[in-house]
Amino acid sequence: MPVTLEDIAKRVGKSITTVSRALHGYDDVSPETKELVRSVAEEMGYTPSTLAQRLQKKRSDTLGLILPTFGPRFSDPFFSEFLAGVGNQASEQGYDMLVSTRAPGEEEMNAYRLNVQSRRVDGFIVVRTRRQDTRIDYLSSIEFPFVAFGRTEGVIDYPFVDENSLLGMRMIAEHLMGFGHQRIACISAPPYLMFSEYRIRGLREGLSKDKLYLPDDMVFEGDLTLRGGYEQARGILNLSDYPTAIAACNDLMALGAVSAAQEQGLVIGKDISITGFDDIPMAEHAHPPLTTVRQPIYQIGRKVCEMLIDLIQGRSLEERQIILEPELVVRGSSGAAPQN
Repeated sequence: MPVTLEDIAKRVGKSITTVSRALHGYDDVSPETKELVRSVAEEMGYTPSTLAQRLQKKRSDTLGLILPTFGPRFSDPFFSEFLAGVGNQASEQGYDMLVSTRAPGEEEMNAYRLNVQSRRVDGFIVVRTRRQDTRIDYLSSIEFPFVAFGRTEGVIDYPFVDENSLLGMRMIAEHLMGFGHQRIACISAPPYLMFSEYRIRGLREGLSKDKLYLPDDMVFEGDLTLRGGYEQARGILNLSDYPTAIAACNDLMALGAVSAAQEQGLVIGKDISITGFDDIPMAEHAHPPLTTVRQPIYQIGRKVCEMLIDLIQGRSLEERQIILEPELVVRGSSGAAPQN
């Protein structure tokens, strides 16, 4: 059984109130009594109640992260890597994490309101930001601490970390054009996600340098999953004159596209080139390894968490809005365009 304040009070012959005030260092308790109580508490192996301490300082020492998903996504290596960064940084600074999943919409917003009103968490990390993001609007309106991984449309007046997706996809376009590709398709993220806009625009801007064009009918909307990439790639490869390269807006969809192409007997990097974005751990070990744009996902998780804890503790942020420069990682899934 854990040692209680009552156990210590019986041992030292003092009231429970006196013991509690002695352990918390109140001035109305004599130094001798404080020393006695603390000595006995240590001897008995007393551990103070974390919950009681949190209630006393009116903080939960817990950070909230609600993953916006229509189904279980903890198997998504992107989120696994990001959560590892957030969780490790949080634990190093004495914070717990409350992680849950909710479908975007009213159910999701109810979860935010409940956690705010009940003070279950001291702040939120917001992921997969949208063009118009009601989560950010709500948290901003009540001045509740949060940091986002990503941006929204219009004027941005909140702390965030984001990757320069425009530049990343320009690099993909230039890489593919350097191999002679002229017919390129894109498997995009859902259009309500802000990074989808940046990545499609970046690909178009990159292609325009060689006066190439990405028509709307060569943009295929995926759902960021392996299956989504596989299904969209099957549609692309069923075209009578299918493109020589597919640029997917995340690695999972790119790997799904690789499966679809291999199923049709195509050699990746020779008969067709496929690229991704994120550089999740499995990208390097795919067959063939995936050409992609690297985001330091784990480090981003740590940084977002660090910023949030600074806000909660009332410290000013050295950088309130951070946009990271991407790195192109060339591997075997991309190569010279086939000659017809």
